[in-house]
Amino acid sequence: MRVQLPLAACLAILAACAPTEPDRPNVLFLSVDDMNDWVGALGYETAQTPHIDRLASRGTLFANAHAPSPKCNPSRSAILSGLRPSTTGIYANSEWWKPNFPDLVTMPRYFKDNGYFAAGGGKVFHHTPGFNPPDSWDEYFDLVDDLKTEGFLIDYRRPDNISSFDWGPLDKSDMEMGDGATVRWAEEFLSRDHRKPFFLAVGLFQPHLPFYAPRATYDAIGPGDAPVPIDKPGDLDDIPDLGRKMADFRVADLELILEHDDMHEVVRSYTACIRHADTLVGRILDAVDASRYADNTIIVFWSDHGYHFGEKHHLTKNTLWERSSHVPLAIVAPGLTQPGSVSSRPVGLLNLYPTLVDLCGLPPRADLEGISLRPLLEDPASPWDRPAVMTFGRGNHAVRSERYRYIRYANGEQELYDHVDDPNEWTNLAGDPALAGVMAKHAEWLPRVDAAAALRKNSFHFDPDSYTWKRRANEQER
Repeated sequence: MRVQLPLAACLAILAACAPTEPDRPNVLFLSVDDMNDWVGALGYETAQTPHIDRLASRGTLFANAHAPSPKCNPSRSAILSGLRPSTTGIYANSEWWKPNFPDLVTMPRYFKDNGYFAAGGGKVFHHTPGFNPPDSWDEYFDLVDDLKTEGFLIDYRRPDNISSFDWGPLDKSDMEMGDGATVRWAEEFLSRDHRKPFFLAVGLFQPHLPFYAPRATYDAIGPGDAPVPIDKPGDLDDIPDLGRKMADFRVADLELILEHDDMHEVVRSYTACIRHADTLVGRILDAVDASRYADNTIIVFWSDHGYHFGEKHHLTKNTLWERSSHVPLAIVAPGLTQPGSVSSRPVGLLNLYPTLVDLCGLPPRADLEGISLRPLLEDPASPWDRPAVMTFGRGNHAVRSERYRYIRYANGEQELYDHVDDPNEWTNLAGDPALAGVMAKHAEWLPRVDAAAALRKNSFHFDPDSYTWKRRANEQER
């Protein structure tokens, strides 16, 4: 006897038997700006970062992680493109990558092209106009940058020149600060019912300059609670010329701070900004935990570079020393990472793009210059012979292995530091003949290409409405 089923029932059976896409994990790509390694999980208790520490405890903390460049735009461009600054020529904040490489497929764009809903908010790419391509996203929430609207709090500094170089408390709550709007957007996004897996990039602007923090957070840190780093007298005596030149960047600001004995307040404010950022990270983690995506979301937490507060008589970033490159990095991959695991292997953030492609089962890309961190996520102590490589300016590179940091500048000058015996990098060992072999081994990892600097913003007319560029007549201006 033949039974004829209704059409709707037939379609339901066919749908149930049809092959389905794999249940790919979601991604929360969570970043902070200018945050060095001052977090509790990395042994720095003063900042008090319980939420960042909580995130790290859920998966793998990389204790020896380094940014690809000690500056915002080149670092973020490398992370999001998977290509070294020495390959693209993106060495500074003034170099646009999009008009120089119109066919480059960014990390969010690759996820978008492979079935993900790509959403971003805050500072993910560099935050000034022209750096955040709309074709990388299905949705974007712009950075609410109200952190620079309060004016100067310290009257002695450049009263005739408006600058973001400022610090101190603001009479605002955590969520009234600029990043609060980004966090509210991320919370709302995570509360939605998403039909596709999502790639969600949330970029917090804190603790970037100006070092403004909510007053309650600032006041919770006593004047002597945030120790000022050591600026060792004579520390630059064994540094070659190009290293000294990098250290000279913003030295006038440093010496003005020292003249007025204000470094303790600068460090206090920066530490308060870290605590403020940590509170916002906690809200985002809580939103993940409260969502339906808690058990199927990979979380990556990172900073784009470190920051000096007087070490080697230097302020801010822009050097190839440890302080400028060492950053917090934690990855939580459900079903793969072991809670509370820590890896001491040297890793660069250039590896994040291929790692997420690997973990999410996307088609591999042979053109990416990093490699997947999966082996270290599976076993943090597994063999790893690949150092982290950093670049700042054409031809200037650092190579960080598990024990050493090797620096070679464009003119051939060199530095070498033994981080077992000299974690502060106070003694340059490059002149020790007994370590020539160590230096040669590290030099093998230097980039083979040192691209000319990409065309800068003053080489283009940018139309923000159409998000297009037109080269100026003297397009070679750099």
